[in-house]
Amino acid sequence: MDGAATAQRIEAPALFASADLSTFFDVTLDMLVIRDLDGMILKVSRSWETQLGWRTDELEGTQLLRLVHPEDLASTRAGVVAVETRRPGDPVPGHINRYRHRDGSYRTLEWRAHRFGDRIYGVARDVTDRVAAEQALSDAKAAAEAASRAKTDFLANMSHEIRTPLNGVIGIVDSLRRTDLDPEQREMVDLIQGAGITLERLVSDILDVSKIEAGRLDFESRQFDLGEALAGIIDLSHSRAAEKGLQFEERQGSGARGVFMGDSTRIGQIVGNLLSNAVKFTSEGKITVDWDVSGDEVGEGVLTFTVSDTGVGFDAATGATLFQRFNQADTSITRRFGGTGLGLSICRSLAELMGGVVEARSCPGEGSTFTLTLPLQRVVALEEYDGLAAPAEFGPVPLFMPERSLRVLLAEDHPTNQRVVQLILGSAGAEVVTVENGALAVEAVGRSRFDVILMDMQMPVMDGLTATREIRRIEPGGTRTPIIMLSANAMAEHRYEALAAGADLHVAKPVTAASLLAGIAQAVVE
Repeated sequence: MDGAATAQRIEAPALFASADLSTFFDVTLDMLVIRDLDGMILKVSRSWETQLGWRTDELEGTQLLRLVHPEDLASTRAGVVAVETRRPGDPVPGHINRYRHRDGSYRTLEWRAHRFGDRIYGVARDVTDRVAAEQALSDAKAAAEAASRAKTDFLANMSHEIRTPLNGVIGIVDSLRRTDLDPEQREMVDLIQGAGITLERLVSDILDVSKIEAGRLDFESRQFDLGEALAGIIDLSHSRAAEKGLQFEERQGSGARGVFMGDSTRIGQIVGNLLSNAVKFTSEGKITVDWDVSGDEVGEGVLTFTVSDTGVGFDAATGATLFQRFNQADTSITRRFGGTGLGLSICRSLAELMGGVVEARSCPGEGSTFTLTLPLQRVVALEEYDGLAAPAEFGPVPLFMPERSLRVLLAEDHPTNQRVVQLILGSAGAEVVTVENGALAVEAVGRSRFDVILMDMQMPVMDGLTATREIRRIEPGGTRTPIIMLSANAMAEHRYEALAAGADLHVAKPVTAASLLAGIAQAVVE
């Protein structure tokens, strides 16, 4: 029986002359070919004429490779070798190449082939349209990604251009508020400051949306004290609620205190947005904040932060689109309260990128409840945390060094921004030496000693990054002057660039007295 089977297998190549096989070759829709080991075509199906225009008598007795596109000859020969050297049990080799049509054009064929004795049996399908569609999709994807990158870069540049004058507005108003003003003047200054802060937040929101769409939003992972990170945000919302005559109730769970690992800035951004919306959309009644973190030992916990209000609320249809970008409840909401509809979309995106979620429930006229649920890794057990005596690494940074006057070098080309820093540091008792570009900063460092250097990132002649690298190069051994990069570039990669160049800290514009003095204190202390 085995001998008979072997005999049948040995005689199998002769079957291509049989009537049954010829009939099969006539009716199949696929392109079939039988060739010898020298590449000579022994038999092809009639579908070759349908697909490539060649009659069977024009192909049989000729070399198959003569129809292959010159650019595909090497890969085709490699495919032939794979077929001829295939061992039993190996996958059936296949490849894709281009074959010449009778009209001179080329079609793309996908092949599968198998060796039997001294014959190669192959089957091909025309996949030209599929390959073209895949290439078109790939090209469209690449074009869309390039457009998204271009949009993000454009918005980043526009953010820089807007933040530069905005830095002057907010910085000078901040300095003006610390002077003696009568009630009417203070009210006007407060209005200007509020408008500036709103504009700065809008610029940041638009940039965040673009970065999220482009997949270029970065997150930090570092230790932070959760209570300290959110205290200022909650206190600010409490004050704004009080200004509107609203009650404000905060219930902090016992697990919410402690040291955690994550991006405190982004968490604060979500919490701040939820609280800001609650105050904005509530005209009377109360804002309630409940927050806690599960677990008291080192390891993964869950932050739950819930904000409830007695504001305008929204219906189910609005809730279904609430987290879409540029969406608000209705045009009357936009007229009454303002805003772009970006905040909640950014909140949900940030939460999801950190493994969490933001959810909402509401009824029209009965207020709303928003809940942030976010995994958060505790790095110090609660019992150990409670036993710490205000550890310096987690405690607040002093606003300035009161025991001595600091000598500060400011490298900044914009006159208004120069004046902002001079006003802030002058009132704090510092001596400020100002230069207009990085090259002059390098020269100044070579001539004199400074306690800290404030370096604008973008300047003519020599930019802040180049100047920082040059200062680090020429510094005497064993000395290192703290360098703080001041930049209207707010993207994370710009902060990384600053640190890689040798800066000790990156402070984003617009600069306020609090952010600048805290940055200087941190750099000097470290």
